Amino acid sequence: MNFTRRQWMGAGAAGVLGAVAAGMKLTPLAQALAATEMDPAAQLAALKSFSGKVPHATHYGPLIATVENGRIVKIEAQASDKMPTGMLTEGVLDRTYDKTRVAGPMVRKSYLEWEQNGRKGSNKPELRGKDEWVQVSWDTALGLTAKAILDTIEKHGNEGCFSSSYGGWSHAGIFRPNVLQGRFFNLLGGSSMTTGDYSAGAGQIIMPMVIGDMEVYSGQTAWEQLRDNTELVVFVGCDPDKNNRIEYTVPDHEMYSGWDAIKKAGCQFMSINPQVTTTDEKMGSEWVRIVPNTDTALFLAMGYHLLSKNKHNQAFIDKYTVGFDKYRAYLEGKDGTPPKTPEWAAKITGIPAAKIRSMAELMASKRTQLCGSWAIQRAHHGEMPYWAIVNFACILGNIGLPGQGVGFSWHYGGGGMPQSGGTAPTGLSQGRNPVKKICPASRISEMLLNPGKEFTYNGSKYTYPKVKLIYNAGNNAYSHQQDLNELARAIKDVDTIICQEPWWNGSARWADIVLAATTTVERNDITSAGTYSIDKVYAMKQIIAPQNDALDDFEIFRRLSVLCGVEYAFTEGKTQLDYVKAAYEASSAAKDTPFDKFWAEGMARIPVPKEAHKWVRHGDFRADPAKNPLHTTSGKIEMHSSIIEKMNIPDMPAMPKWQEPGEYLGNARKGQVHVVSPHPYWRLHSQMNNSETLRKRYTVQTREPLTISVQDAKTHGIRNGDLVELYNDRGAVVVGARVSDKIMPGVVSLYEGAWPQLDSKGRCNNGLVNFLTSSRRASGLTQATTANTCIASMRKCTDADPGGTKAFDPPKIVKSDIKFDEKFFGIERATALREKATASLSPAEKIFYQRCTVCHGPRDPGQFTEKQWQGITPSMFQRAGLNPDEQKIVLDFLLENAKH
Repeated sequence: MNFTRRQWMGAGAAGVLGAVAAGMKLTPLAQALAATEMDPAAQLAALKSFSGKVPHATHYGPLIATVENGRIVKIEAQASDKMPTGMLTEGVLDRTYDKTRVAGPMVRKSYLEWEQNGRKGSNKPELRGKDEWVQVSWDTALGLTAKAILDTIEKHGNEGCFSSSYGGWSHAGIFRPNVLQGRFFNLLGGSSMTTGDYSAGAGQIIMPMVIGDMEVYSGQTAWEQLRDNTELVVFVGCDPDKNNRIEYTVPDHEMYSGWDAIKKAGCQFMSINPQVTTTDEKMGSEWVRIVPNTDTALFLAMGYHLLSKNKHNQAFIDKYTVGFDKYRAYLEGKDGTPPKTPEWAAKITGIPAAKIRSMAELMASKRTQLCGSWAIQRAHHGEMPYWAIVNFACILGNIGLPGQGVGFSWHYGGGGMPQSGGTAPTGLSQGRNPVKKICPASRISEMLLNPGKEFTYNGSKYTYPKVKLIYNAGNNAYSHQQDLNELARAIKDVDTIICQEPWWNGSARWADIVLAATTTVERNDITSAGTYSIDKVYAMKQIIAPQNDALDDFEIFRRLSVLCGVEYAFTEGKTQLDYVKAAYEASSAAKDTPFDKFWAEGMARIPVPKEAHKWVRHGDFRADPAKNPLHTTSGKIEMHSSIIEKMNIPDMPAMPKWQEPGEYLGNARKGQVHVVSPHPYWRLHSQMNNSETLRKRYTVQTREPLTISVQDAKTHGIRNGDLVELYNDRGAVVVGARVSDKIMPGVVSLYEGAWPQLDSKGRCNNGLVNFLTSSRRASGLTQATTANTCIASMRKCTDADPGGTKAFDPPKIVKSDIKFDEKFFGIERATALREKATASLSPAEKIFYQRCTVCHGPRDPGQFTEKQWQGITPSMFQRAGLNPDEQKIVLDFLLENAKH
């Protein structure tokens, strides 16, 4: 299982000869690799001795790395990055060489002893997170990995193998580990897997039923339209200044100047939020404090007020919506419920009734753009605020007008940047997954604790698989799942947890086998800029040699494929750079810039048409709803949904209604606080938490900062800089106090994404909020996370363990040259699996599984209805870059196999 000559060509020097043939001047790194004449050992030596500059790109921006003798000494932003962040210029360098790097393949000591003993006795799952580790050879680690997979399939079927590797946020290129993992497992008959996501799990299911599109992952009105038309922007928990610092692909931060221009044009800003954001500070927003999880009540009451004053747009409602009469009856209390008056809402939201009236009238009198965050739907009954905002916009009657209406992705991916309509590079196909067992992304603990339990999702019934193996590649599940003490209990019945990871984060520490992966700067890849604009393609060129004994994700799965006899099916005889070149040639950038020029320079542009600067979200529907109907049952906006009504889901009403959350300030005990957990400013979720340079910018006594109001700090005897214990029935964390007048009393704010480390009393000593948050679902429709529905108590911490957080101290590791006879792994069992799984795909399946399943839609066509597929495919096809013929082929396939 050593590197082959061809693999090293793909890893470092492929493309050099083509560049020479084209008469191009080689970059210093290319010159160094070309001089080795493709010899693997010489290439590795060349990388380790190389000095020069190399372009690359990340979730934090595009960069130029300065290398001296094979080590990165400086990282600068490329000229195209309009607002470089410290995450790029400091964090990327920090984490590359941090002590938290996994040095090589590792096996948990008790698990290894269990395997050596023929799986007799216990693998001691209770020692996960505590056990010492044994560093072994790649042959041993991959042999044990393959054996565990085949053992599981043999005893429990393919559904017994569960992929928790959703999302692909580990790096920005086409070789996302979740895709590579799906490709490998599907060659062996598939695996059970997650569906939906954490970011917007409630929104992505409810919005297609309401307005015919996911909305949360859709392009926003071009920012020039706001500059020229908008009088009032209302941020509902929305913070584009902070969250646009990172991106699923590569952020160029070009939208920041757009927001500046909108402000300079005289636009007014209002922020409905329990705390002031950096966006509010820069835009000068009026801060309207609201009790968390009560946005639905606010928008119901504002709608009621406009109806009571006859200031609603009846003409818009009649022409563009259905279900208004039922919704009006609910607002006015004609259905037996209380009228949704401002006085009614004031008791729930904490906003005075007079203010609610004035807000409603202001929004009705101005050309208003409503900007909803993803945060407000990560809550119990999280579908309701999104729907209530849409229905309120219908009452205003401004959807589809220039610079007005609703948008739910202004804070993400450069929302508002004009869209090229071009094609981004796309990577490998995952292939068809024959296993139909799914688990909504936020329900992993419930699945593990209740195998075979029936649950509903998107209107259909499913049963949880019986999972005995979890494979986690490129995803830190221990910063995703809520109620981590519950998760720790849930994984005790899992035989094997495999984690493919560069760092000793929570997911690695609680695993049984850790396969040391490289970071993106140690491999070649390709990506694009702008989730929505797609106006540039970036080369992610290998900068340095793999650190320690790490392998890149493609190579790890290639070697597993060799073991299981599916190498050619996995690689198709291509190197990584072959795939990079093919992805580039299929992108719109290739029309104007040859690959060799692009690869040498590191970036190629995709032109943005002039008309894109005039684009208005829902504008076509507004102009002609008959010609451009929405992908809802009626073709119009559904203020009340007959489809949802027929589903008869107890906690999912057929229109926006106020439903009291399971826990919020309205039912909290005296002295308790509501814990909100926004995205961090100096991280991408948990990524960058191991950057010591960045941590010094925000931590308090080495722990995560907890923002507390002046009033609450005084009540609890807490001063700025004190340590605080935040706790509830689910768990406890130790954090550092940041006393502020920019958060409302009764609410505390703790960034999500910290790495876990339990102290002597079982508390998270680094402040990971997931020990406090609940695993309760949003509803039976979406099964989405409710991370922002969280009540806790707090007190000044006087018994913290000395020495600060230990979250970044590597675990105890011993090295071993242990070897197993090849017969021990039982690899021959893969033969029957691969023969059954590698049946040919139809042309439609090849396109769909290769180019469309990296989006946020399901990988199984049967999980969505025809209308839902019609609603998501316009944006999905754009990102996948399908031509009209390809679009028709795929859409016909999806509609034929959709849920009926």
